[in-house]
Amino acid sequence: MIDVLVVDDDFRVAEINARYVAKVPGFRVVARAHDAAQAFATVQRERIDLVLLDHYLPDETGLALVQHMRQLGHRTDVIMITAAGDVTTVQEAMRLGALHYLVKPFTFGALRSRLEAYAALRRTVDRVGGSGSGIAVQEQVDRIFGALRTTTAAPAQGLPSGHSLPTTDLICGVLHRAAQPLSAHEVAAETGLSRSTAQRYLRHLEQAGRLRLTLRYGDTGRPEHRYAWVAPG
Repeated sequence: MIDVLVVDDDFRVAEINARYVAKVPGFRVVARAHDAAQAFATVQRERIDLVLLDHYLPDETGLALVQHMRQLGHRTDVIMITAAGDVTTVQEAMRLGALHYLVKPFTFGALRSRLEAYAALRRTVDRVGGSGSGIAVQEQVDRIFGALRTTTAAPAQGLPSGHSLPTTDLICGVLHRAAQPLSAHEVAAETGLSRSTAQRYLRHLEQAGRLRLTLRYGDTGRPEHRYAWVAPG
């Protein structure tokens, strides 16, 4: 699970954002903060993977908080969620290492796509880091940076309409780690997706040659479709 700190000076907005996060598989809100001091104390006290951070806070700005965190060695990831849409603030957020910048008001789908992209980034970094050498080649570097792309504006290249790159990567990660072939039901349980959605993605990945389909026959009924990861090359 990815542990999230939601920071917003408006209690109602913080609660709404927390509810949004709770609806995305793999994420959980472990704390809320309503000013920079409270947020910083939480980061120091608890293990936080990701901060959803408002810029306009009563004691100091969100970016001042990020700068303070970085100066003291806190490497917690940050996604800005704020009404501040001026270019200067956006540029400063980029320089301080914010992974995404979401301007209020926004939809649940917009936040979900960014959280899914963040989860895909973590999985990609883990795979590259666990490859043995600890040194990323250009293809792996491109994959890390590409994991942050969202698919809210247009379908990802090479994917059918209605398919997203983060969800595809989520399913590929489950199959890549699996010790044996998995059914659509098992993939759905692992990812938090519906069985029909998992089946749709599995069918596409199998047709694209990224998965191998096998059939397991039981005593009665139709054979169960099971999918296994196909190593590149």
